[in-house]
Amino acid sequence: MLATPEAFDADPGLVWQFYSYRRHMALEAKPNRAHYALAELAKKRANFITLSQNVDGLSPRAGHPASQLHLLHGSLFDVRCTAFYCDYSEKDNFTDPIVPCLAIPREGPRPEPASTDKTGAEAASSLYAAMKLPVGRQGELDISNDNVPLPPINTEDLPRCPKCKSGLLRPGVVWFGEALPKDTLEAVDSFIATSDKIDLIMVIGTSARVYPAAEYADIARQKGAKIAVINTDRADTPKLQNGLQCDWIFEGDAGTIVPELLRSVIGDV
Repeated sequence: MLATPEAFDADPGLVWQFYSYRRHMALEAKPNRAHYALAELAKKRANFITLSQNVDGLSPRAGHPASQLHLLHGSLFDVRCTAFYCDYSEKDNFTDPIVPCLAIPREGPRPEPASTDKTGAEAASSLYAAMKLPVGRQGELDISNDNVPLPPINTEDLPRCPKCKSGLLRPGVVWFGEALPKDTLEAVDSFIATSDKIDLIMVIGTSARVYPAAEYADIARQKGAKIAVINTDRADTPKLQNGLQCDWIFEGDAGTIVPELLRSVIGDV
């Protein structure tokens, strides 16, 4: 497993290759209309916040105000120093690759058979067939495929802290065995505690069964909130205390449904 502090300590190059690939693929994706709709709602309503378990950076790229966006599991595009006495961190670093050694490897030259030597032609064709590797866009090799060898990484070439000059930077995601970010949880708890009433909580694209995120639907209900679920699977809904049910379930693509639900407040996106 690569998503642990122990894995990073043992092989930071391999862990960075894994996360650099995830960063690269996330940047290939684009925010959908739901991301833009929630960002627009935050801009128009100062008393609205978004809690997200996603690490893909799509909400910030949709222009969601950072003060109203709480990333419970961190972000692929945040980095922080691993040195014990260093407190350096950086948000929304979308540089791809973050350092040159983490560039996605590309397909090598194809061995071309000789046009006049059938034996050589057959051998070269067989060789190429055996060497053929999964290739994605722009000739990039699919390094998520087990058949694609990873290039060796020198630890000295990995991202370094610009503050202390010695510590390795690590991805700013929450790894297995780590606590969720304290400042994020405190900000959410403060928002709830200082709200006399919560009108609505939208549970979008998640079953809300992973704690502590799962408890927010119940907490909001205790503050008077109606609960709207937007999910492609109608059965994938939060399990509320005391057998209570959600108020509305909208089955389908959030990118289509959320902008329609919010149209009267935010207009078209």
